[in-house]
Amino acid sequence: MVVRLIVYMFLLAASGANAAVTASIDRADVDLNESFTLDITTDLNVDAQPDVTVLETDFLVGQSSFVTNTTILNGQIRRSKTWSYVLMPKRAGQLTIPPISIGGEFSNPLVVEISEPSYAPPGEAEVFVTTEVDTPETYVQAQLLLTVKIYRSVAVRQPALRDPVVSGAEVLLELAGDDRSYEAVIGGTPYGVIERVIAIYPQESGEIQLSPARFEARVLRDGRITGRKIYESEPLTVTVLPTPAPPARFPNANWLPARDLTLTEDWSQQGNELKAGEPLTRRISIEALGQLETQIPAIEPPTTEGISVYPDKPELSRRIEPGGIRGIRQDQYALIGVRAGDVQLPALEVPWWNTESKQWQIATLPQRTITIIGAEEPEIVTPIPDASDSTAVTAVTSVAVQSEFWRRVSEALAVLLLLTCSAWWWSARSPAAPRTPREPAVLPTHKRQAALLKKARTAALAADAAGVRAAIIAWGQLQWPDNAPRSIGAIADRVSSPLAEELRALSRQSYGPEAAAWDGAALARGLRSFAILSEQEADDDDLLPPLLPPTSVQRSA
Repeated sequence: MVVRLIVYMFLLAASGANAAVTASIDRADVDLNESFTLDITTDLNVDAQPDVTVLETDFLVGQSSFVTNTTILNGQIRRSKTWSYVLMPKRAGQLTIPPISIGGEFSNPLVVEISEPSYAPPGEAEVFVTTEVDTPETYVQAQLLLTVKIYRSVAVRQPALRDPVVSGAEVLLELAGDDRSYEAVIGGTPYGVIERVIAIYPQESGEIQLSPARFEARVLRDGRITGRKIYESEPLTVTVLPTPAPPARFPNANWLPARDLTLTEDWSQQGNELKAGEPLTRRISIEALGQLETQIPAIEPPTTEGISVYPDKPELSRRIEPGGIRGIRQDQYALIGVRAGDVQLPALEVPWWNTESKQWQIATLPQRTITIIGAEEPEIVTPIPDASDSTAVTAVTSVAVQSEFWRRVSEALAVLLLLTCSAWWWSARSPAAPRTPREPAVLPTHKRQAALLKKARTAALAADAAGVRAAIIAWGQLQWPDNAPRSIGAIADRVSSPLAEELRALSRQSYGPEAAAWDGAALARGLRSFAILSEQEADDDDLLPPLLPPTSVQRSA
């Protein structure tokens, strides 16, 4: 295995540093009876296809697909081709996907961990749900991965998955990527699998209980759809361990649990020399697998004499990996030298708790010495004019003349300001002329109509029939100024339903032979939305029905 991997790496080095063919997989940990997807992507303009015969030693190569991608970035057009292959491992263990050849280039090798199946289906179930956690114990603020899998050997309709409910200790929940689909063979029966991974971050010690995941669907069997069925997984319990004591060297260390952690730095310029007054940017990055980017503490750079440090806003991001969520925090600082000489930046150390080995570890950036070069400023000497130099005398005379000119201008401006203030004071003492009161502006017709309709609605809700009539008739006079209606019954003939019926009911209550009930709330609702009928529509409403139906036959005597 090791010899083969060395040969693969040699082939990659021979193909060039910038590989034009890349390989990737959707999962790095796979059970022996499960499938996974291998993607081969190239930006080469070739018609050849990948040679996947090298995979047949350790994998069964199943269904394949092909897609062409075109992207435009900064005006540059980039085209790529991607082949996807469904692979099923033939044996358990750590298997290597060898480099795939296409167009004379080779892809990168990949390592996938194949495990023995850890569970069996409940009997001959056509549909079942499983839940599992990556560890039975975790720490406060450490990542716990909950994996929910739905197995289906039959087609289903109207599927719905309800995630487990977490109770007990307080937690934060985050989806660790999108749902994945693949195939599995259990007991000789092929299943379609949908997998969802949820990252759980306990916020206190104790226990957390995970209720069963629930999957609801209707099963399609023999061309018929059954009623809605419910499938549940088993409940789970996880212990949350308390925070261990900080290391002796760092008694005030921040609690930072992770599976692994990398600490890197990047500088805006190479070399160890810096001119005084010029900025130098230092970017420090922490990448923690199994930690949210918002929970990674800020890095405080040590203060150093001779350099001023100005922090910038941090950049937070995340990346989904087979091990869960990798939180990324980038802190950026501007360093400005204030005095010449050598300045030593001490080493930067970040303690963190390794949840795999269950011990404290220290991530370190080495110390660095920066030489500050002092900026030489030229001395500015003001020459003294010689009395014998006629040019100097002329210059001095010119300056004196200009100074006398601007003094006169300043005096004139001062006098003008004084006169202005005097005039303002005198006008303030004089009695003001009586102002003619302005007539109130007449509101536009549509605003007056809106106010009358609002008044009518208020009166209707208060069961004030007289107020409704007055407001509606006033509104009608504005709506039809040339042919104003004289009653709410006439207005009812000119508006649409249901307002028309409510106005007629109010009219019968007021003028009918017997007092009839009217619904103020219904009338108020009708006033909120109605239409004005055209003259033709209003005339049609006044027509009487025919004496005989059109299809009737009149018999003669």
